[in-house]
Formats: sequence, C-alpha cells, structure tokens
Amino acid sequence: DVVEARTDVVEETVKHELTERRDALVSEMKQLEGLIDRLSHSFETRLAETSSAKIVAPQEDAILRDVRDALKDGRVDLHLQPIVSLPQRRVSFYEGFTRLRRPDGSLILPAEFLDAGRRANLMGQIDNFTLFRCVQIVRRLAERDRRVGVFCNIAASSLEDSTFFPFFLEFMTENRDLSGAVIFEIRADRFETRSRTMRDNMDKLTELGFRFSIDHAPDLGLDLPRLQSAGVRFVKMNGAALIDQLRDPAGPRPVSSINRRVDGEEVSAVFSRYGITMVAEKMEDEASVVEILEYEIPYGQGHVFGAPRPIKASLMQETAPPREMVQRMTNFG
Repeated sequence: DVVEARTDVVEETVKHELTERRDALVSEMKQLEGLIDRLSHSFETRLAETSSAKIVAPQEDAILRDVRDALKDGRVDLHLQPIVSLPQRRVSFYEGFTRLRRPDGSLILPAEFLDAGRRANLMGQIDNFTLFRCVQIVRRLAERDRRVGVFCNIAASSLEDSTFFPFFLEFMTENRDLSGAVIFEIRADRFETRSRTMRDNMDKLTELGFRFSIDHAPDLGLDLPRLQSAGVRFVKMNGAALIDQLRDPAGPRPVSSINRRVDGEEVSAVFSRYGITMVAEKMEDEASVVEILEYEIPYGQGHVFGAPRPIKASLMQETAPPREMVQRMTNFG
C-alpha cells in the first residue's frame, strides 16, 4: 500500500509537470505567433505607405536580381500545406506556397521576393508559375484517384494586370476541367477594396467554374450574400481569433438573411447556407483544435496538422513548366 501510494504521488507529480511544460510551450508559441503577426502587419503597413507615397523605378538590388534570375531560369518551387477535415483530420485540400531558389539551392524569403515582385511588377509572373505547378499537381493527384483540391494564392494585382491576365485566363480555360479542384485564394482586405477590373476578371474565372477563397479575414462580420455572388466559396480566419469571436455573445456576426442574433454554435451553418465553407487557419496546438470542434468548423489548417513541405524532387521535375512556357511568361513587360 505504501509503494502504491508513493507511485500515485510520483505519477501525479509527473503529470503535473508535463501539464505545466505543455502549457508553457503553448504560451510561448502563441507569443511567438503574435510577434510574427505584428512584424508582418508592420512590414505590410510600411510597404503600403511606401507604395502610396510615390511610384519609383524598381531598385536593381541583389534581391531583385535574384528574383529575376529565378523566374528566368524557372527556379520556382511549390510547397504544400495540408488542409484537413474535422474532426477526422483527413487531408481534403492543400494550400500551395511559392518558393524561389537561388542557383545554390538556398531559398529567397517570401517577404523578400514578394517585396521585390511588387516593386518590379513581377507578381503576374510569379503567380503564373505557381498556377502552372498547382494545375500539374492536381492532375497528378487525379491520376492517383486522390480527390484533393489545391488552394492557389493569387495577387490582386495579377487579377488587374492587363498584360498577364489574358495569359492566365487562356491557361485556365484550357484546364477548366479542373475547376472543381483548383481554388484561387486572395486576401480579404484586397477583396473588400477590389476594382471594377478585378471584379470583372473574377467573374470570368467563375464563369469557367472556378471558385475563390479569401484568407486573413479580420472578423466574422462578412457580407455573405456579397461573397456568394462573387464566387467566394471558402473563408479562412485565424483560429485563435475565430474562437474568441465565436465564444463572445456580443462578437461580430455575418451579414445574412437571418433577422436575429446568431449564436456562435450557429455561425458555421449560416456560412454553409450561402455555399461558403469556413476554415480555421494558423492552428498551432491541440487545445485550439478541441475548442474549434465545439463550433463545428469543418476544416482546419496549421502546423498542428502539418507544416508546408516541398513536393518531391521527382514531382518537382514532372510539374516544371516547359522551357518555351518559361520564356513566354518571363518575356512579358
């Protein structure tokens, strides 16, 4: 009995220590994520201020030269992050992330090449490379009877670019049979401020059967009829912020035809009434997964389910654009 009692005490002590360590780790991860988000927001704000101040010729700095060379040589890779169904955690989609490589194989950081791409009006080229790889990946998955879709990020500027959009539209018309598996993703803030040209070009893609997703949604106060009419079928929101707003009885709620206050547990169903699926993104710990399940959010994305990973080298070669296409994409402008 004495041995059992001591064993129980030791077991309780170990459990307590493990719980404390886990909670400390989760707290540190959340602090780190918050720091990254603040730095990202600060960077984007400074970039927007610089862009709005005046238009200047792109600086031929080292990063810009690296970006131009990577595009010219076709050194544009695709990393995939799983998006899983909940609660099963079955991979239903992937999100494609663009990565540019230097000749020595080292990666150009996204913040660097996105900045250079915007300054030098190269986002259309970058998006077309990414799009080509996404389409080829979807085809390879279909050949293996894997019904998995791919979210393909596209800059708002690409949807407004009179030089690149015709090439973009031509390519998607040729691949319209994949309209059920390729989803175009744009930032929520750019959707809210989209121009007439961007609206018209989005309509051309929806007419082909393609769907849109908006990510970085700031809150749940979205106009669902407006999203539905624009072809938006997915909305991504930071998991921690989503939980906070769903839990708050006075938190933001979507604009819909429902003439009463919607409870947090009903929000996902209201989105579904408009054909829009919710995705909790940036999910980093198991505790958040448990909380998000209480509100029946159908999909999750984040490091807790899997980090972005490069596709296999063999698949990288198989999905590389032909040399003539690389030349065509990089000869514009």
